[in-house]
Amino acid sequence: MPDSDISFVSSGRPSLDYHFASMSDGDAPRLSTGSDFDTRSTGSSYSGNRSLDLSFQESCRLSSSSQNLVTEDMEAEMRRLRQELKQTMEMYSSACKEALSAKQQARELHRWRMEEEQRLEEARMSEEQALALVEKEKAKCKAALEAAEAAEKIAQFEAQKRRAAELRAIQDAEERKKAGNGLSHGGGADIRYRRYEIEEIESATKDFANNLKIGEGGYGPVYRAHLDHTPVAIKVLRPDAAQGRSQFQQEVEVLCCIRHPNMVLLLGACPEYGCLVYEYMANGSLEDRLFRRGNTPPLSWQLRFRIAAEIATGLLFLHQTKPEPLVHRDLKPGNILLDRNFVSKISDVGLARLVPPSVADSVTQYRMTSTAGTFCYIDPEYQQTGMLGVKSDIYSLGVMLLQIITAKPPMGLTHHVQRAIDKGTFEDMLDPTVPDWPVEEALRFARLALQCAELRRKDRPDLGNEVLPELNRLRMLADDVSPAGSSPLNSQSSQDVFSDLQSGYDSSRSRSSTSSYGGRR
Repeated sequence: MPDSDISFVSSGRPSLDYHFASMSDGDAPRLSTGSDFDTRSTGSSYSGNRSLDLSFQESCRLSSSSQNLVTEDMEAEMRRLRQELKQTMEMYSSACKEALSAKQQARELHRWRMEEEQRLEEARMSEEQALALVEKEKAKCKAALEAAEAAEKIAQFEAQKRRAAELRAIQDAEERKKAGNGLSHGGGADIRYRRYEIEEIESATKDFANNLKIGEGGYGPVYRAHLDHTPVAIKVLRPDAAQGRSQFQQEVEVLCCIRHPNMVLLLGACPEYGCLVYEYMANGSLEDRLFRRGNTPPLSWQLRFRIAAEIATGLLFLHQTKPEPLVHRDLKPGNILLDRNFVSKISDVGLARLVPPSVADSVTQYRMTSTAGTFCYIDPEYQQTGMLGVKSDIYSLGVMLLQIITAKPPMGLTHHVQRAIDKGTFEDMLDPTVPDWPVEEALRFARLALQCAELRRKDRPDLGNEVLPELNRLRMLADDVSPAGSSPLNSQSSQDVFSDLQSGYDSSRSRSSTSSYGGRR
């Protein structure tokens, strides 16, 4: 610590260092050389100087002691001040740290509070959403219960309607059966067809000569003959034919009551022996012509489009019969016959069923005890459930339409055509014997046929509103393209060839499960 000036302790007296500066060197004070003292004066001065020297020493000692005390006090005070300053600095540092810690805690507390508020808000919103979801689920549950109740009521109502329709159908069937029994015993006075005696049938067929037989099926043989100077086809019931009598009655009941250009014409019958007399169809079946049996020329695409429209027209006529729609149940190329002008006509209605109008219009289907028809053409839903409807024929029509443009067997045909369309190779599926297919129109034809052949009945188009208008459009296109007066295979020589090749009726059906005029095996 630097030395301090303590002259203030001398109570205003001048410093002794100034007066006795020469004494620090041990020299005696000089007297003026100009003074003359005597011996007494010298002795007295010496005595006074000594006393003065002692006082000075004492004073110096006291002054030094006092200075040391002051210095120590100051040093102690400085140490105390330093200690206090150190403590103050430590307290300040501690206070700063505490302040920083408190500030950090305040920030943490604020952040925690904000997070808590956010969590509370999220929890509140989640609760509101949960409540809204619960309300929504309650509403859904209520709606589902109401829908289930409504569906149950509708199902009960439909079941009642179906039971009533089935009951009416049973009653109608019994009435028709009674009428058929009266017919078989010659009591049918209101039947609109000609009755032939068995002698007339035997004479026309030359006692059922084999050279006049043009086909045979499960129902029995078919003969070509002439009655009343008119070429006819006579289908004869075989005695051991399964369900032959019921099919005979059904075909008589249906064909004697309807007349349409695209339905084969029933000319007469011999009910005692189960003989049916039809108009003769010179160009045989559509199946024979598509597969060119007997090496016959191929059908042109114009003729195929026209035949398709005619088939749909005849089928719509069956579905619109009054008072009850008629379902064919066995529609296929073998049951489509072609006359000398290649006009197509639907035949073989032995499996046809009258569906009550309430069923056809409201319930849309009618349960049968057993399915009937030809494999590959039977409606899958009808085959699985026995539920019959007018759209059961639409499936068969779809498969047949695909055969008309491809001339291929029905097995898996819908799958092959759909795959070819997807792969862009549809043109390869068309009948190669026709060189000038309008591919775009044929593709539209195929798409329509695939819609008709949908597995689910509800996915199939309506015959009158969707299918027939498109087929009529294609027929008009074919008529516009065809040269006037030209028709494939329309010469008389061709007709004679077909007649000699057993082209009518059952030549092809003998190789399938059912036949056109020949029934089923």
